[in-house]
Amino acid sequence: QVQLVESGGGLVQAGDSLRLSCAASGPTYSTYITGWFRQAPGKEREFVAAISFSGAVTEYADSVTGRFTVSRDNDKNTVYLLMNSLKREDTAIYYCAATYAGTWSRALDYNYWGQGTQVTVSS
Repeated sequence: QVQLVESGGGLVQAGDSLRLSCAASGPTYSTYITGWFRQAPGKEREFVAAISFSGAVTEYADSVTGRFTVSRDNDKNTVYLLMNSLKREDTAIYYCAATYAGTWSRALDYNYWGQGTQVTVSS
């Protein structure tokens, strides 16, 4: 069983940066792929980024490529999402999720989810 807790969200201005954290519990967490998803009001949950269990491989949505960076520290059981050059359209609740296998960008393939953290970007 894996439990995930996100933190680091907040209210920022366009162009600012934020770093989200996803702290995990569970002895085998380092073997899981971790993804970040977001959901804006009235919209479906969408893929943002994902990272392999080793941290060697990452994947990003086109909308955040070049601005967001996902990383992990398995010694701390934590995955991070560094978000630079934030835009108003990045406003959403951000969720981290974990899966052992599957399509990284597909939410249905993830088995464990955190409760989410709100990111609001003002102009």
